Amino acid sequence: MRFRKRRGTISKWTMLPAGPAGREILQLMALASGGADFLPRIPCPLQRFLRRTDIPLHIELAVANHPGRPRDPPRPALSGSGIEIDKRGCIRSLRSAECRLLPPDIPVRKLALETGNSATHLLLGYGPELNAHDGTDRYDFSDPFHRVTRFHSLFAPQARITDPIAFLKRLHYKGIMVSRFPARDTLQRICGAFKRHLDIETDGWQERACRFDAEWSRLRPWQQRAALPVLDIARHMVDASPRSGHPLDEPGVILLDRPDLLCAGRLLPMWMTLVECLVPRMQCVLTLSGEARSSLPRSLQGKRLDLPAAPPPQRRAAAASRLPRTTVVLIDVDGALPNLALMKLSRYFKARGRRVVLARKDCRIEGPEHVYASSVFFRPSSLARVEELKERYGDSITVGGTGVDSRKRLPPAIENLPADYPLYPELEDRAIGFLTRGCPGACDFCIVPVKEGRPRQVADLDDLLQNRFRKLILLDDNILAHPRSGELLEDMARRDIEVNFNQTLDLRLLDKEKAGLLRRIRCSNVRFTRSVRHFSLNDTLHLDLVRRRYAQIGFGRDDNVEFICMYGYNTALAEDVERFRFLRSLPGAYVFVQRYQPHIEGAEPDLSGFFDERADALIDELIKILFPQNMKSMETYYRWLSKRYAQAFGKIHVKLVDTIFRYNCRHGKGRYIASLAGTSG
Repeated sequence: MRFRKRRGTISKWTMLPAGPAGREILQLMALASGGADFLPRIPCPLQRFLRRTDIPLHIELAVANHPGRPRDPPRPALSGSGIEIDKRGCIRSLRSAECRLLPPDIPVRKLALETGNSATHLLLGYGPELNAHDGTDRYDFSDPFHRVTRFHSLFAPQARITDPIAFLKRLHYKGIMVSRFPARDTLQRICGAFKRHLDIETDGWQERACRFDAEWSRLRPWQQRAALPVLDIARHMVDASPRSGHPLDEPGVILLDRPDLLCAGRLLPMWMTLVECLVPRMQCVLTLSGEARSSLPRSLQGKRLDLPAAPPPQRRAAAASRLPRTTVVLIDVDGALPNLALMKLSRYFKARGRRVVLARKDCRIEGPEHVYASSVFFRPSSLARVEELKERYGDSITVGGTGVDSRKRLPPAIENLPADYPLYPELEDRAIGFLTRGCPGACDFCIVPVKEGRPRQVADLDDLLQNRFRKLILLDDNILAHPRSGELLEDMARRDIEVNFNQTLDLRLLDKEKAGLLRRIRCSNVRFTRSVRHFSLNDTLHLDLVRRRYAQIGFGRDDNVEFICMYGYNTALAEDVERFRFLRSLPGAYVFVQRYQPHIEGAEPDLSGFFDERADALIDELIKILFPQNMKSMETYYRWLSKRYAQAFGKIHVKLVDTIFRYNCRHGKGRYIASLAGTSG
């Protein structure tokens, strides 16, 4: 079947003759567009579409791809897809070489439907008999195949569509009671369309006290029949567009088998006009009787939709730039912060008249005789990048950093130089560096004892502030462990500078005097946009001491006190819950969780005793521990925990999964459950 294009447009309404042949065309469209993962869930045997059992059913389709969000990768204006269904009802997606009907110049790909509820391609379908849920509809996205309900009534008259009262209540709650703009916009447009085209009195639908049970019962039967598919369309468009402010303006396709049976006579043109106004970018393909088709005004039949224009040609990857051999290239492989070692190398080479260029990640530079790369993290992506750099630069490159060698040092002549701040202009008015290095501890998970040894002072504030900075990103490993830490804190407080203790502080090392000094220091986040104090709490040792030191500083609930809590190393679930419970009891405290990442000489995590017989009760308690801010960080821990639970017990913890998706990415809940709480990821 071909849809006629004209000057970059396509018909809004494509009408097919009523009867078995027209219905089968709609069903084949749904099969081709529904996604191979979903078709086995259609409530009918797929083998019945085969004319011959010895030849698979072969379907191809072309899809117009509208542009996505600004950050989405560009899509071709037109792409192809296809499926085959064999005599057993098994479905497989076609490869490009197997497509023989599509234009040869369009790319062929499997439709990106996945198993979540949001949709790159939105397809809705309705049979001639529509039956709504009555108190049995679900909105929790726990069914990974929920998307089949968007078109299953085309195949099975008994299939249920959206409960109209439940949907209107949800839309009203989100749009009116809690003022979510997409829901409010959707409800307003539904109210306007129903009043204008179906003569439904909707003035009270946007009142806070509206009772939709009573409102729905007041509608006449013909109004209910006409409203039912419209509300189902709106429900699925809202579900499929969680990031859209105007979900009813999204593009897609609606397949309708005999809407003239739902909306007979003069009601059909009114209903079609309603759909056209409410969902202006949806393409509609429908079967109609000859009489119904002849009753439609030409203005309705002539409506057209703009097809997406071809995206502008993608910029080719920049060719490797070539520099003079005397240029020194410094490569920051994976740093989240400006790399202090590279800043000192830059100072050293610039003082000798050399040009210095900073490269990051995938920057490609050819020609230099000397390349220095620094890798901070010991992780697969960083190691792969380092190997790629070694292959490209060979003997010209020198690689250092804790990600590759914990013992390699800059020569003292370079280490003692001040940092070259122009190398990282984003630092602006912030200084960065160490006052002390080293730590007296011997924690297996930490690289500092191996790399730095015992605490020692390496600079003073004059060295770091250079008579011009008032903000300092302090990288000290454990400044409170140094014998002169009190003097250093006193100097910071006296100068009234802002300090970001980037590697956190250990509360257990404070005394009354240092607690008072720390309270005087203006502590901040790394961007110096917010007052924050950073501490660490990686185990449950000496919690009573932590509480006393916390009280000595005098924190209250209006303070922002962030505790970095490592997980995934050697703590049990009971210990993790104990830490979170303890921190929730401290006024102003909240958590930033950080998963253990082995360093190059670090120990492997030991989680053999992570769960005990109290696992379910502990998780039930955990999800009730709510911090006043940064719960998005706790969600990271919840997801890691849910995977471990599924691996250990072969099932999901339902309350934990419900908590993960309570506020964020609810449309992905079904996909997450289908992968056994994410254990396949």
